[in-house]
Amino acid sequence: MTPSEKIRVCVAGAGGRMGRMLVEAVWMSDDCQLGGALDVAGSPCLGTDPAAGLGLRSGIFITSDVQTGLSNTDVLIDFTRPEGTLAHLEVCRDLGVKMVIGTTGFSEDQKVAIVDAAQHIAIVMSPNMSVGVNVTLKLLELAAKSLSSGYDIEIIEAHHRHKVDAPSGTALKMGEVIAHALGRHLQDCAVYSREGVTGERDPSTIGFASIRGGDIVGDHTVLFAGTGERIEISHKSSSRVSYAQGSLRAARFLQSCQAGLFDMADVLGLT
Repeated sequence: MTPSEKIRVCVAGAGGRMGRMLVEAVWMSDDCQLGGALDVAGSPCLGTDPAAGLGLRSGIFITSDVQTGLSNTDVLIDFTRPEGTLAHLEVCRDLGVKMVIGTTGFSEDQKVAIVDAAQHIAIVMSPNMSVGVNVTLKLLELAAKSLSSGYDIEIIEAHHRHKVDAPSGTALKMGEVIAHALGRHLQDCAVYSREGVTGERDPSTIGFASIRGGDIVGDHTVLFAGTGERIEISHKSSSRVSYAQGSLRAARFLQSCQAGLFDMADVLGLT
């Protein structure tokens, strides 16, 4: 594949851990090339080559100027913060740059803004880009339908000490998939905290528990607790490589799309 045929990818948050992982994945890919790199104003990485950590020279320099970073780009991969992603979204919409959004913690209003932008550009948005996690979501849908009565459902997630939102976006997505399979709305049945005398558990609820500590990349377990048995469906990430590789699959999927909002189920053909 010639350079002109490759997908030109811009990485947001290129100076961070996930950003560096994405840069490496793009560099090692046969059909993608680095087209730009973004980081926040004041980052010590500004002006440096994002491939320098690999001992390579890309000819790209990390910038906080979104217009500059996206000027030679087909798709932006963004795993930053909601406010940063929304700022990038506006420029992508103006320039016609597609987006892969792995950012979590969006408010309902921010989600509406993404839905609106998807009328103009193609976007893949998922709280978890891992192929394994998205297959797990499909398994949870099947399990919830089969275990719709007589089983209490609890979602336990664990992440590193630096994660700022809880429950994780992946845990919430798991809850949404399960609730939908049961014919419920998650906002009506989710329980996010328990303290003191709570009374007996409401069997129609879906419980969440969040653990934060160390450098845990991401562990998720859904417990279906019945009488005399427990079913546990788990996914454990030991590296962010799976997120980076899933993001590239999403970028490839977007090449045939002009506009619309998609998720990893669409990318993987799980719908």
